[in-house]
Amino acid sequence: METGYQTCYRHPDQQAGVVCQRCDRPICPQCMHQASVGFHCPECTKQGAQKVYQGISSLQQRPIVTEILMGTNVAVFIIGMLIVASGDYLGGSITRFHLDFASIAYTHGNPITGYSGGVGGGEWYRLVTSGFVHFGIIHLAVNMYSLWILGRAAEQYAGRLKFGIIYGVSLLAGSFGSLVMEPQALSAGASGAIFGLMGAMFLAFRAQGIPLSRSPLLSVLILNLIITFSVPGISIGAHVGGLIGGAVAGWAFFDLARRPGLDQRIPYAICGVVAVAAVVGAIVFAQGYTPSLG
Repeated sequence: METGYQTCYRHPDQQAGVVCQRCDRPICPQCMHQASVGFHCPECTKQGAQKVYQGISSLQQRPIVTEILMGTNVAVFIIGMLIVASGDYLGGSITRFHLDFASIAYTHGNPITGYSGGVGGGEWYRLVTSGFVHFGIIHLAVNMYSLWILGRAAEQYAGRLKFGIIYGVSLLAGSFGSLVMEPQALSAGASGAIFGLMGAMFLAFRAQGIPLSRSPLLSVLILNLIITFSVPGISIGAHVGGLIGGAVAGWAFFDLARRPGLDQRIPYAICGVVAVAAVVGAIVFAQGYTPSLG
């Protein structure tokens, strides 16, 4: 008889709430054993295929990609300070250095700063470089702390390749969102990509049978969205765009990829399409945008 829902592989009369993180078999609440991310069935738990840890010790694989991303952000900041301190840069300050070398916006120039160029001026690389430059040490420190916390968990769950793809898609989607929603803002920072990691992990928990309303990230996301919309100077477009981009990538890797018979190249293709669409969309929008100088 067709029930319309999955049943536990050990208790056929019980509805399955989640699937085992290791073997993908459906399990009921009685068979669920908490793991570092998601749940394991009794057999996988007994076999010791993956021990159950809590806290920092749950990270069994060194988060190399996260460390590389953090190192790159810090290195760019230090290089900028050294260039300014050497006197070779005529802008005079690290903030001005960031405005000139990282920000996405402006095709025709800003009436206050005089900055011109940007994506619309052919500097499409700023869609990427803007995600590695920060406006001051506090901006950098806050983003790197968030990346350390979220990045380690996401990299452990997704693996290095998928994590890198999710981060890249989120970064590009955040740059696109920033440009569309705030075309005259001097936008930079890793927060768009970090919001993307939150979106991806939401979908990862959902794929494990945890409803969005019970997700351990829900309160964190709500708090960050409140800050995004209430504190001046924060790029709403970057945060929302990154969140959407990361959620799409998370859905492709953690939900769609689990469907029986699916070509496993399709989730990668979806992420590629999203990334290309963000780049092309940003270039087209920037070239067609004429800021009001009045």
